[in-house]
Amino acid sequence: MSNKAWLSQYPAEVPATYPYPDLTVPQLLIDAAERYPKATALDFMGKRMTYRAVLAAARRFANGLLGLGVSKGDRVALMLPNCPQMVISYYGTLMTGAIVVMTNPMYSKRELEHQLRDSGAAVLVTLDQLLPRVEQAAKTVPLNRIIVTSIGDYLPFPKNMLYRIKLRKEGVPAKLAENGRIIGFRRLLDEALEAPIEPRLDPATDLALLQYTGGTTGLAKGVMLTHRNLVANTIQCRLWFYKAQDGMERYLCVLPFFHVFGLTTLLHLGIYTAGTLILVPRFEIGQVVRTIRKKKPTIFPGAPTMYIAILNHAEGNRSKGKRGWLSSIRICISGAAPLPQQVQEKFEALSGGKLIEGYGLTEASPVTHVNNIWERRKNGSIGIPIPDTKARIVRPDTWEDAAPGEIGELAVRGPQVMQGYWGKPAETEKVLKDGWLLTGDMGTMDDDGFCYILDRRKDLILAGGYNVYPREVEDVLYEHPLIAEVAVAGVADPYRGETVKAFIVLREGAKLGGEELRFWCKDKLAAYKIPRLFEFREALPKTMAGKVLRRKLVEEEGERIPGPGGG
Repeated sequence: MSNKAWLSQYPAEVPATYPYPDLTVPQLLIDAAERYPKATALDFMGKRMTYRAVLAAARRFANGLLGLGVSKGDRVALMLPNCPQMVISYYGTLMTGAIVVMTNPMYSKRELEHQLRDSGAAVLVTLDQLLPRVEQAAKTVPLNRIIVTSIGDYLPFPKNMLYRIKLRKEGVPAKLAENGRIIGFRRLLDEALEAPIEPRLDPATDLALLQYTGGTTGLAKGVMLTHRNLVANTIQCRLWFYKAQDGMERYLCVLPFFHVFGLTTLLHLGIYTAGTLILVPRFEIGQVVRTIRKKKPTIFPGAPTMYIAILNHAEGNRSKGKRGWLSSIRICISGAAPLPQQVQEKFEALSGGKLIEGYGLTEASPVTHVNNIWERRKNGSIGIPIPDTKARIVRPDTWEDAAPGEIGELAVRGPQVMQGYWGKPAETEKVLKDGWLLTGDMGTMDDDGFCYILDRRKDLILAGGYNVYPREVEDVLYEHPLIAEVAVAGVADPYRGETVKAFIVLREGAKLGGEELRFWCKDKLAAYKIPRLFEFREALPKTMAGKVLRRKLVEEEGERIPGPGGG
């Protein structure tokens, strides 16, 4: 079924009454370049690009794609970390009217095959280091072109030379072997025109992005997001962050752009406010600390694990002073996972800035809720719905409103809500009804409209007939001074059905046992909520966005030979 025929089954979820301009995503970059042509748009390891230069490169990339036969509605996969090539290829692809398919560079061959096959991507943009894996996957999927770049292409001297030496040591060929299928990124740009591209697009119905869900409980699904979905969510975030100064903010881009949280709160919002995007390819605590010290970012969206790592680093380096190096950071928005209150309080005390918990999901572009920055907030909550977003707590099986104080599933409605799942109308009907989106997250709403998420519906632990929400247990364990990180999950138990297990990462040099932690929890949790099992680890499995992969812990547990409990 063609993309147009598929979309016709589901009319746009965004009523015309929403006060959002009919802009495409590339128009955000075009407008910023017109207002601030000489301002620094990208700062990549010391290499700077102005807004004028980024727009010119994006237009060249768009014309290069058109020369390869890419047209409106085609899918182009981007398998890149945070680097200038990601920004250029993202906006360039959208300028042609094609649809971007964000692809995680950490994907295995199997995961990559599924995404390419499901999306029908004809072109993929990737790094030279990832090319062998891409070529293996491309043997079984209809991929016409592979555009290859190198991190070193946009590094300043002498970092670019040192990077090439590093690649040679890793066995990566010094020169790309181009052929009819493999094309060099720089050559594509060099041979293309800079002329503006203006395809006829309807922001309300034309797709900009296929953003695949994590797939931790099955094959990942492609979430269909239109230009209006993404632009509306960007403007909603800007209204929340109303004290932002156009042309002045510096965004620390550690969250990957291929994750929808990083895409909206960094790439889209950063460009919309004509800020400087400080690009960091991956989260490595030493590099992040050096970047903060040198570049002085003002905005730092992230995941709780990132703030925890910074706190642990600061506590291990007390001689370097408490606040100074973090004092430039005014605003942090935490997402992708629950934010422990202790982490929030400690980070704000250390930085002097605001660390606010928000909430979203891929199916909503992603932001739906956030706490106020400068007005009333409630610690432990995900905040209130952002402008033009409605929220309800419902009984998931009937969609009826839950009683006040009753735990139910969060449902949301707004201009950022997806059009549906790519090629999966039955799956779409399970979560979309009259414009309302079932989020899959269980929670409550208080009289002031603040929402509280207990946990994913799928992560709920049923221990001996009792409901246990992992976040509640995690919050108690995070209060322990010797615990650096924790994840709680339900694991199989022959008697109780499921039992509560805590996976613990201790602070450096700390020693702790399961009995001590059970005693710690005794006065803070009901008996059935206290973990029966404890496992102490060096690290927890995470996505590149810093989200703990709780389901991976459960899968690992299920693969083990049954034996006596730990702790």
